[in-house]
Amino acid sequence: MDFSIASILALDGLTNGAVYALLGLAIVLVFTVTRIIFIPQGEFVAYGALTLAIFQTGKVPGTVWLLLLLAGVAALMELFGRWQHQRNALIALKAAARTLALPVVVSLVAIWAAPQQFPLWVQAVLSVAVVTVYGPLVYRVAYQSLESSTPLVLLIVSVGVHFALTGLGLLFFGAEGFRNPAFWDTRFQLGPVMLSGQAIITFAATVALIVMLWLYFERSLRGKALRAIAVNRTGARLMGISSQASGQLTMTMAAFIGALSGLLIGPTTTVFYDSGFLIGLKGFVAAVAAGLASYPGALVAALGVGVIEAFGSFWASAFKEVIVFTLILPVLLFRSLSSKHSDEDH
Repeated sequence: MDFSIASILALDGLTNGAVYALLGLAIVLVFTVTRIIFIPQGEFVAYGALTLAIFQTGKVPGTVWLLLLLAGVAALMELFGRWQHQRNALIALKAAARTLALPVVVSLVAIWAAPQQFPLWVQAVLSVAVVTVYGPLVYRVAYQSLESSTPLVLLIVSVGVHFALTGLGLLFFGAEGFRNPAFWDTRFQLGPVMLSGQAIITFAATVALIVMLWLYFERSLRGKALRAIAVNRTGARLMGISSQASGQLTMTMAAFIGALSGLLIGPTTTVFYDSGFLIGLKGFVAAVAAGLASYPGALVAALGVGVIEAFGSFWASAFKEVIVFTLILPVLLFRSLSSKHSDEDH
């Protein structure tokens, strides 16, 4: 291996690592606020990339129909839940209508826009919108009633949600893989390295999103409320911060990050209905390396995972996944020996 090959591998690794960083940040965000180890994060990635691919064909993606179905289930749960607690039909109907409103609007716009063959960036925005709305609905259907359960119970639910979304992905998209067109085809020669426009967009989107998340948590009232829930759930509840609203907001942000990651990684690799699991698992490795608590740690670890994956694929392509996932073993061993369990974990 000479310097030029090492430079190319490092660039590829950092590009993929930027996507893994976004997923790692999303997993840390969801865990710190809700105590959910969110395994289906990768499904949002696959759904984002595949939804855009179906829009490219001029058809309505199956994710739109699933969105309407999921919204209907969530609205019924909200209706009966409010009725049981408050015995007020008007309040229950309003809650159900609020749950249905945004998914129905997004779905109708997507159904109308699908055959119009809009430019790529418009289809990308629609794809992100469709997948983002999944976030609060998944939380309402699968997690909200169990928000006081232990992390182990929530992990088991996450496994079930993962298998459900993967099976539905096979139903809606089939076993065929898709590769999306690049958002920017320009290439720049930097010494021995050819820097693509898609890589620049990936780095720029990652940096922009990280800065936006930092500003959101530091400057906005809702962001500070999420930080309060993450630090002390009981104290935040006593101060009037809704854990349910915080969970839905957090899952919305995770779905948005997943959908955006799918658009970024779609032009660089062929995405199948089950590709999200491996992609999300690499973000999970970075999140675990950061202790499921540190955002800067997840960022650095994700870039490291991307670089190790790139060099591993060069030296032993058949074992590159094994190399990446083996990294988690010493990290878990170190964490188990050095960390102290808090009462809240029980």
